[in-house]
Amino acid sequence: MRKPKIELSKSIVIVILLALISISWSNMQNNSKQLPENFTLKYQEKEKLVEFSESDTNKLKLLKGKIIRILDGDTVEMLYGQLPIKLRLEHIDAPEKRGKQPFGNRAKIAISDLCFGQMVNIISDGKFDRNGRLIGVIFNKDSLNVNKEMVRLGMAWHFKKYSDDMSYDLLEREARTAKVGLWRDPHPIAPWDYR
Repeated sequence: MRKPKIELSKSIVIVILLALISISWSNMQNNSKQLPENFTLKYQEKEKLVEFSESDTNKLKLLKGKIIRILDGDTVEMLYGQLPIKLRLEHIDAPEKRGKQPFGNRAKIAISDLCFGQMVNIISDGKFDRNGRLIGVIFNKDSLNVNKEMVRLGMAWHFKKYSDDMSYDLLEREARTAKVGLWRDPHPIAPWDYR
């Protein structure tokens, strides 16, 4: 009998979250001071200007929240207002902490160093994974793309099964060549094979 209550409460949380995201997005569109038309994001000491087209703006949502917990190298929990939300980093897959996969704990430490306790911006299309986690890209207090930085540091793979963004693939190849992070291991095992 408990299973339906759990599924019902999960559904309620998802509906509330989507409503909050929608309200937040409407407020941001109405208040140009909160979301400038163009804003600067830093990546690897270079500045890149990100511009959203009209069609992208309708799909992507910007959320602001505080990272309150690091679950593993590709999952964090953020506080959005008073609502805790589990967030799965888009485009990447980090070594598993469960089961003691090599570099699992190091990946958790790396993401913690990049964003724990910070007010961050999340860009998401509002989709959730099969575990009920919101999928998105984190930009930390320094406007650094945390997802890409995890790949650049050799702490995550480009998750090609769910991502066609080839900039992550390029970063992974560079990390492999430089033998940084998990690429120091002569035979690294991808998390999807480890699971």
